[in-house]
Amino acid sequence: KNRNVVIVGLPGAFTPTSTKQIPDYVEKQDALRAKGVSVWTSPAVNDGAVMMNWAKSQRTALTMLTFLGDPLSQFTKATDLELTHEGPVGVLGPGRCKRFAMHVVDGVIEAVNVSEGEDDPAGDSDPSASLADGIMATMK
Repeated sequence: KNRNVVIVGLPGAFTPTSTKQIPDYVEKQDALRAKGVSVWTSPAVNDGAVMMNWAKSQRTALTMLTFLGDPLSQFTKATDLELTHEGPVGVLGPGRCKRFAMHVVDGVIEAVNVSEGEDDPAGDSDPSASLADGIMATMK
């Protein structure tokens, strides 16, 4: 209760596009706060040790971001956001999550933006829907 959260799902830690997405949210955390967001979290289908090292590499220690590991894809599958296209799965392996941004208020999903296209199933070429401006555009 009384939580306004943005969840940013990524196919994997240390991937080129994911590593560009995190700085976008860090830069715009004041704008997120102005929209009432109290925390944003980023799950990826990696273990906790990988996520901890990725957080260090992204310099997120003094931000409102929390990295979360989803090594068994439980969150990814429960939210029906599993990346199943053979191209990215062939490179990253099965069970990865789609590139998305989700706005959740008091446990209710208000919006889900997925960055994907027919020729860009992982949203690498155009991640804009799942960037900070993309999800903030859905907020009232």
